[in-house]
This record gives sequence, structure tokens and C-alpha cells, in this order.
Amino acid sequence: MFLNLFYELRKAKVPVSLNEYLTLLEAMRAEVPQYDVDAFYFLSRATLVKDERNLDKFDLVFAQVFKGLEKSEGDEGITAEIPEEWLRALGERFLTEEEKAQVEALGGWDKLMDTLRQRLEEQKERHEGGNKWIGTKGTSPFGAYGYNPEGIRIGQDRSRHRRAVKVWDKREFKDLDDSVEIGTRNIKVALRRLRRFARQGAATELDLDGTIRQTAHQGGLLDLKMVPERHNTIKVLLLLDVGGSMDDHVRICEELFSAARSEFKHLEHYYFHNCVYEGLWRDNARRRQAQIPTWDVLHTYPPDYKLVIVGDATMSPYEILYAGGAVEHWNEEPGQAWIARLLERFPHAAWLNPVAERYWPYTQSLEMLRRLMGGRMYPLTLEGLDRAMADLNR
Repeated sequence: MFLNLFYELRKAKVPVSLNEYLTLLEAMRAEVPQYDVDAFYFLSRATLVKDERNLDKFDLVFAQVFKGLEKSEGDEGITAEIPEEWLRALGERFLTEEEKAQVEALGGWDKLMDTLRQRLEEQKERHEGGNKWIGTKGTSPFGAYGYNPEGIRIGQDRSRHRRAVKVWDKREFKDLDDSVEIGTRNIKVALRRLRRFARQGAATELDLDGTIRQTAHQGGLLDLKMVPERHNTIKVLLLLDVGGSMDDHVRICEELFSAARSEFKHLEHYYFHNCVYEGLWRDNARRRQAQIPTWDVLHTYPPDYKLVIVGDATMSPYEILYAGGAVEHWNEEPGQAWIARLLERFPHAAWLNPVAERYWPYTQSLEMLRRLMGGRMYPLTLEGLDRAMADLNR
């Protein structure tokens, strides 16, 4: 059975060596997994897989080879405490795809905002389950825990259908952790393709080749040669989308951020939400009190900085096209105006998107931003990073 796993992995193009296979057998003889299926899975994955890119292939092969294995514990007497918020969520409005298709949008940004003003003036009491007033569990474009293809979310703790074009409630975002190390090794390798080194400063480092060459010219008389230290000259301006739909991609973004912090000496980072507008921030806990004007960022860093924007580009198209379209505040200028200014200031730019590339054509805002970036949007995968670094090196 173990030999079958070895052959199937090789057949799936997972580079497993005989030495690694023997290591697994040695661990099994030592009863490391102790007859536990999960422990055996993690042991074999750690032993046989050297590259994170092959984890999915390993999972598929493992499932195929050991598909008959199941845990032996019975399910008698299994009890669980159901969290209170799960029970409350049972009262939310869930619609089938056919029912969703029957719910119509109001028909544009101006119509949506005008109708909201009208509802605020007219509504006098709480409503639930309807299709007109500001309420809950209905199909109205205003409220919480219901569904509408284009609405304003009011009084709901987090996104559900990701259809809101504006969010009434205050939300708090968390800073990305720049100390994450697990899973960053291959990302670092990809980022290193962007680095360029130059010798700067005083001559403080031994030039071994030059010393050998000059000593030979001196007939064996030692002649030490010194050169300045080599420094990474690449400068990176990193803009990170946080909150909302980006909550699904926190882990991979933390890995990228951590790898970038370790690979680039000259790295400046700022946060934004959904699209870049007139303000950026460094600390998500103080994003409302300590915003930095985007104009200041444009005037602080010279054009030799490489601009890298990280975000899923998933939002209402109004946020890109209209003044006032931002989901959380009233923006005086549309997002596309600020994207154009960033690209004019930093000609070497790339957008990294954690959404799988095969899904891009189905999101209107994503395709709009990809066009605004001149096609320089890449998936946040190792292959996508390779393409992005090659583009930034041009």
C-alpha cells in the first residue's frame, strides 16, 4: 500500500525520492503516527512533499490511494453545544437562486440614494421580511440579513452575499501580521527575482576574487582588495486591501507581506479598503483618525519605486466610477481617478489578486480594474508572482 502511494505520487509529477520514501517507512516502523489516520496523513505529507505547490497533488493522490480508510470511532453519544449566534442566524432570510433572480435592483446609484433618503423620511417603525422599507430578513435594498442584488447594508455584523454597494455601519479592520513565516519560503523565492544589488558606501568588504587576482600579479605577495557592501537597491510601495471580502484571503496576504518585509530593505506599505481613494493608512486600528492623504504618498516617493497593489478587486462598480460611490464614506473623486494618478506616478506597477484567475471574468469590478491597470493584474500564486516580478523588472 505504501509503495502504491510512492508510485502514484511519482505518476502525478510530485518529485518524491526513494530516500524520502524510506524515511516514511522508518517512521512507520517506529510507530510515529500510532495507528491514527490523521497523524499518518500529516507524517507522509511532511516526509514526501518538499514544495508547497505540490500539496494539492499530494492530497488528491492520498485520497485516491487510501480512499477506503475511515476513522474507527463510533458516533454514539456525540454531543455539541451550538453557539448562540448560529441559532440566531437560523432566522435570517435565505433564498434559492431562482428566488434571488426574481429580486430586482432599483436601477442605479442615483436611484438607490434617492430612495434611501425617501425611506428615512417616511419610515416610522421597525420592519421585517418586506421588500420596501429599511428592515431585516427581506428583499428590500436597505437593511440586514436579507437579500438584494444591489443595496445598502445597515445593522449587520459582516457581509453575507457581498452585494452591498455601501455599508452604513462602522467596521474595524486588523493589520496584517508581518511575522508570519509558515508557507512564505516559495513566496520569498519568487520575490527575489525583483531584487537588484549594487555596491554602495565605503570599501568595507573583502573582495576575494580581486585579492587572489592582485596577489597573483604581485608574484605571491598578499595584496588585500576591499569593495563596498552590496545593497538591495529595489524600492517597493505596497498597498494592501483589507476588510470585507478580503477577510477570506488574510492568510495568503500575511504570508506575502511577511516575505516582502524580509526581502526588501526599502519597503513602504499602506492600507486601503476596496479601492484607493483620497486617504491611506498604516494602522487599521486608527484608520479614521490617522489617515494619510494619498496626494502626500504620491509626492513622498519618487517614480523609481515599484508599486504593488494587493486586493481582490471585488466591489460595486460604483466605487470605481462615481464620486460618492465608496462603500464606507463619501469620496469626492471616483476610484479610477486615483488609480490613474498612481500609475502616472509609478510606471512600474502590478496588481496581485488572491482570487483564482478563472473567476475573474465573472466580477465586473475586477475586469474594470484589470483594464485600468493596463492588464497588469496577476493572481496571487507562485506562478502569478513570477509573472508580476518579470513585468516589474522591465
